[in-house]
Amino acid sequence: MDKLVKLCQDVGLLWSKYYPMYLNGVKNTLILALVATAIGCLIGLLCGILNTIPYTKNDPLIKRILLKLVRIIIRIYVEVFRGTPMVLQAVFIVYGLPYFSDNALRFDNIWSAAILIVSINTGAYMAESVRGGIISIDPGQTEGAKAIGMTHFQTMTSVIMPQALRNIMPQIGNNFIINVKDTSVMFIIGFTEFFAAHRYITGVNNMYFPSAAIEMLGYLCMTMLASVILRWLEKRMDGPDSYDLVQADQLVMAGGTYTYPGKGSNFDERSKEYGSGVWVDNGERSDR
Repeated sequence: MDKLVKLCQDVGLLWSKYYPMYLNGVKNTLILALVATAIGCLIGLLCGILNTIPYTKNDPLIKRILLKLVRIIIRIYVEVFRGTPMVLQAVFIVYGLPYFSDNALRFDNIWSAAILIVSINTGAYMAESVRGGIISIDPGQTEGAKAIGMTHFQTMTSVIMPQALRNIMPQIGNNFIINVKDTSVMFIIGFTEFFAAHRYITGVNNMYFPSAAIEMLGYLCMTMLASVILRWLEKRMDGPDSYDLVQADQLVMAGGTYTYPGKGSNFDERSKEYGSGVWVDNGERSDR
């Protein structure tokens, strides 16, 4: 118990002295994670769509060669950036490019370097998530869209992607939460995020564990808040739980069996469900 009290005192002391640095690290972490996740989703969306463009033996040879080449490039990109740690990707991009180009290619802005690294890493994961979301949609919907003359682009944007987006929404949220934590490796290139603030503070006062406790609570609060917001977004995308089916059979509607709660129908003269009121031509009810 005494150790816990001592820990709380040390945490309070560190927070009161260095809270501006901690809060600045939180701000940088959230901005980097949000921007990089958004860009990574666009990269993954593009790769997923390109990776699922269909072709047959009857298509022109140049089209088949081009699509195969695109899929090979995407596969190499996905395997490389999914199969290597982000910290090493940061080292190779920030320090490797100047090394091989004799400083012709270098990042003078640390923000642009951090956003690029996290974005392409996220895009590699999202590419497979988008591909899985697209192929999870019933193929009959694609065939139906083609049957009415829709192009592949129209089918993807109007039929497939709205449904696939809902399916991959949990993975988008998962990648954002992962990025909130994985941005902690950006200290390797000198980016000042939440974990970098912790490293600096412990370097000047040697209170490593109390500062680590602040870091753990900070990351936990950020990820829990992100989870709550993402669950709310998922529920919003699900739409209402109840809905009314459109009745296209005019005989049924004219027979007086079709009603719309709270509004009525121009086809109803009398509705037993709502009393003896009469629906007039403009859809308003008149009791008589």
